[in-house]
Amino acid sequence: MVSYSSLLLYGVGGIAVAGMALLVAFQDKLVYVPVIPGLTRSYQITPARLDLIYEDVWLRSSDGVKLHAWFIKLLPDCRGPTILFLQENAGNIAHRLEMVRTMLQKLQCNVFMLSYRGYGASDGYPSQHGITKDAQAALDHLFQRTDIDASRIVVFGRSLGGAVGAVLTRNNTDKIAALILENTFTSILDMVGVMVPFLKWFIGGPGSKGPKILNFLVRSQWSTIEIIGQIEKPILFLSGLRDELVPPLHVQMLYAKAAALNRQCVFVEFPTGMHMNTWQAGGDHYWNTIQQFLEQHAPERKESETS
Repeated sequence: MVSYSSLLLYGVGGIAVAGMALLVAFQDKLVYVPVIPGLTRSYQITPARLDLIYEDVWLRSSDGVKLHAWFIKLLPDCRGPTILFLQENAGNIAHRLEMVRTMLQKLQCNVFMLSYRGYGASDGYPSQHGITKDAQAALDHLFQRTDIDASRIVVFGRSLGGAVGAVLTRNNTDKIAALILENTFTSILDMVGVMVPFLKWFIGGPGSKGPKILNFLVRSQWSTIEIIGQIEKPILFLSGLRDELVPPLHVQMLYAKAAALNRQCVFVEFPTGMHMNTWQAGGDHYWNTIQQFLEQHAPERKESETS
């Protein structure tokens, strides 16, 4: 007769096997979603539809992948801050154009919108290693441009883009003025437990409980919680408290880890902000918060400093 402890062991083993199968089969499709169901991969609109001044930019990552981006200017000769915008995991840069149009107007800035590999018009297939290279290619391109003030480059990452931006900023202290993170997770390892609760006993980040015996199966771990404390640049954390995808606690944990070592960190909550609409729900408070951060950490240089 099979004992209760044996049944329990078999049950736990079955859960582990099922978790392994799910991770191996579907993880990349959950982490990277270049095509939103019901839509196409191609851009539905371009900045021209919104009467924005823009340039199609084609880049090569260090491993040879061809990438596409839009460089959007408020005015042809705008020397304000240049924001390198790193998007979330789903859809393409065209889906962010309404927000970017408002960003240009509110912040008087330029915006560089990168399509990760496998997204939009970029070639290749998304991965953590590859997207890290893509962001580096975008930053290197901006830094060598002569039509912007390269001392005022600010990285803005939302959700997955925040994880990308954290790595980029950690690796490029000399090229980036500041970092803005919005509704960013601590790690994909922690998000597995949010999306598939029973797996949290087998997969998790540094602060989670459980044996973490399946962590090795997660290919794109994006452990922002391990990176954030290594960033020396100013960081603005924006958190929508009604975020339905990334628990607001994740942003709080990132801030706590960063602020313990970096005194240039600011944390701001927006009570009605959800994962994708914090910029709308936050209203003027949202944009004023970012504007004040830019004025402090990416200020306009005096003429004597540029001559």
